[in-house]
Amino acid sequence: MSDTPPPESVCILRLSAIGDTCHALAVVRNIQDNWPSTNITWIIGKTEASLIADIENVEFIIFDKRGGKSASKQLRAELKARQFNVALCMHASLRANLICRNIRSPIKLGFDFKRARDFQWLFTSQRIAAQDSQHVLDGMMAFARHIGAKKTNLRWDIPVSKQDRELVAASVRPNERVLLISPCSSQRARNFRNWSAENYAEIARHAQNNYDCKVILTGGNSDLERDFGQTITALAGPNIIDLIGKTNLKELLALIEASHAVLCPDSGPAHMATTVGTPVIGLYATSNPARSGPYFNRDLTVNAYPEAVEKYLGKASDQVRWGQRVRDPHAMELIKCTAVIEKIDHVFRN
Repeated sequence: MSDTPPPESVCILRLSAIGDTCHALAVVRNIQDNWPSTNITWIIGKTEASLIADIENVEFIIFDKRGGKSASKQLRAELKARQFNVALCMHASLRANLICRNIRSPIKLGFDFKRARDFQWLFTSQRIAAQDSQHVLDGMMAFARHIGAKKTNLRWDIPVSKQDRELVAASVRPNERVLLISPCSSQRARNFRNWSAENYAEIARHAQNNYDCKVILTGGNSDLERDFGQTITALAGPNIIDLIGKTNLKELLALIEASHAVLCPDSGPAHMATTVGTPVIGLYATSNPARSGPYFNRDLTVNAYPEAVEKYLGKASDQVRWGQRVRDPHAMELIKCTAVIEKIDHVFRN
């Protein structure tokens, strides 16, 4: 427990995305473990709320960015009558900064100048200490340290109901080895994080043939993701269940928890797996896994990022800014199936 007098109320501002929301939840749990009586309010995105908004003893204010001006107006009205002791502005973006402006608190804590994107420092009154080369989760945890919360064991404890687990019961037999593959990352502009469907199919065959694994495919309902699922299923053999576009986030978390390993690129499921202790084989070439990789499974990460930086940016990885992305559609081709198979063997032989 912290010796610092607990704030009566804390407002958390973290809208998205799924991975960053998981990191922010660890901060919330740390505050709760230090100061159980502190009232916590979390301003969160609608999609992310579907994963964690049933957590007890946290008030969630859900903001749907697709609601446009109407959603922003409603949020401003809700915040106008509220007062908080501390606001932790753990989301630096233009939209989040404008929301931060409407939070009434004597302390609005934001990122240091280097990490405060979109001029966040104009909307905050204090900043966390500058740190080089931090994992995103550690950077967010610095907010809790700044206000006096002491280090505790990391925990998430996301509720998963019996109903959420029904899909697991229908898909996985007791004692069955399961490899969950979530092949696609979010489809943002120039976000080249996806490995090829053909490569995933080769890994699926290896897991099936050598470890008698059931392979479960998960993902969103986009055309791209459905195409990935169809291709992998056609190439990989019979013991595959394609659930792409067929799960909500709670069901996905239940499936991840029931799996022996998750294989995915830099994406939300990697961090969801961290919350439930499932090993993650992360595929990284266009982003730095030391910054955004699975927090507990860096030994399982297939890391082609240094090679990609050298090939496409002409520099060593320690010569580019922390968090530098490689914006080339061919970068993920640097990840070879042999390297991924080594990680599969490591997980399933033990």
